[in-house]
Amino acid sequence: MVSRKKKTRKDRGHVCMGHGRVGKHRKHAGGRGNAGGQHHHRTLFDKYHPGYFGKVGMRFFHWTANNNFRPHINVEALWTLIPETVRKGYKKGDPVPVLDVTSKGYFKVLGKGKLPKQPLIVRAKFFSRKAELKIKKAGGCCVLTA
Repeated sequence: MVSRKKKTRKDRGHVCMGHGRVGKHRKHAGGRGNAGGQHHHRTLFDKYHPGYFGKVGMRFFHWTANNNFRPHINVEALWTLIPETVRKGYKKGDPVPVLDVTSKGYFKVLGKGKLPKQPLIVRAKFFSRKAELKIKKAGGCCVLTA
């Protein structure tokens, strides 16, 4: 900004330049950043950031995210991964479609929803008990992959 348009130009001649005599314009009066969250800024933290301090839950030492990465899909959504023509054009005696869920980015099949009464071979790393029951009830089978 150009000097002639700054506030200081108007404040020349006024002793405290608009910052007051008693409080004074000091560098970091309340501390820098989040300083004083449990002390002099406690009311602000309690009001606007409840639960900011403290711990919750158990600690898990050496959490390996890769081993716990388990994206899931429900039984009701399995047929959305297969082209519509395959499902519509299926007749009894035709080869049963094979769905490799891991290649579509899912590791576990869960049992929410209904399956059409049409066999389907599902390959996945994990199956829930309900999902396995529903797939077998529809005439398909569950194949575990490594």
